[in-house]
Amino acid sequence: MIARILLTTGEPAGIGPDLCVAIAQRELACDLTVIGDPALLSRRAEQLGLSLEIRSPGTGELEAHRPGSLKVWPTVHAADPACGRLNAGNALYVLETLSSGVTACLDGRFDALVTAPVHKGIINEAGIAFTGHTEFIAAITGGHPVMMLAAPSLRVALATTHLPLAEVSRNITRERLATVLTILERDLIARFGIGAPRILVCGLNPHAGEGGHLGREDIDIIEPVLETLRRQGMNLTGPLPADTLFLPKYLRHADAVLAMYHDQGLPVLKYVGFGRAVNITLGLPIIRTSVDHGTALDLAGSGKADTGSLEAAIDEAIGMAARMHCRSH
Repeated sequence: MIARILLTTGEPAGIGPDLCVAIAQRELACDLTVIGDPALLSRRAEQLGLSLEIRSPGTGELEAHRPGSLKVWPTVHAADPACGRLNAGNALYVLETLSSGVTACLDGRFDALVTAPVHKGIINEAGIAFTGHTEFIAAITGGHPVMMLAAPSLRVALATTHLPLAEVSRNITRERLATVLTILERDLIARFGIGAPRILVCGLNPHAGEGGHLGREDIDIIEPVLETLRRQGMNLTGPLPADTLFLPKYLRHADAVLAMYHDQGLPVLKYVGFGRAVNITLGLPIIRTSVDHGTALDLAGSGKADTGSLEAAIDEAIGMAARMHCRSH
């Protein structure tokens, strides 16, 4: 099976177009199409001194990627996308590439969507409420999105995503935790081929609440959910203090960690795997992966952007698509 991968260009003033042009030079075990502005990609290739043949996606026949060539689904930007200079006029272009890409995956025209980084701030400045890829895609597809980052030696999923810290505690509910853990176990089985996933669960408070002396959430919310799910057959350990959970003695016996909030788990993940990690959205009817970094406006057009995370995101999407294909046949 050759997986059909659709890649967005991301924020046009950032390194997204650079990454698309650079990855096109590589041998890739998939049929790759980029959704974005062909003129933008041609101009960025010229800036980077790279040869690039832009081709039409055609009628959709499967074919292996040809290094130095790129199939482009044309979506034209509205404003001049100068390297490193954000322009709110291109917010709708960015969202159009995303919404069209998601719809194409829902329709079965592509097996997975891989997204280059976007800039949340400039989209909001354009007057559009936008908190991130994860939430935007979920609004189109339905389902309950679960954000997970995966590095070669560690997977970290999040119970909550892009929330101010002051709002985290009230969003850690029994219903949310049960849903997130159920989705995490299901997708570790279906999309990663792990037969009986072992999941470590972080406590919310320091020392997992210190027996209630540092907060009651771990006792009143997290522990009852874990006990209920264990009785249903899930292999869950926790709640564990987050400051010691990420030690080898625990991680060597785990397939994934569930952190309660963004900056509880992701600093560790990025420390061990930044530049090689992949952002994966679980709980959706489509496969979606992304890079582990931002738009890097200062590197746009410089030739210094590292393609490592994008390569890993494409490889992860290919692997998940293959496993899903096997399960359906």
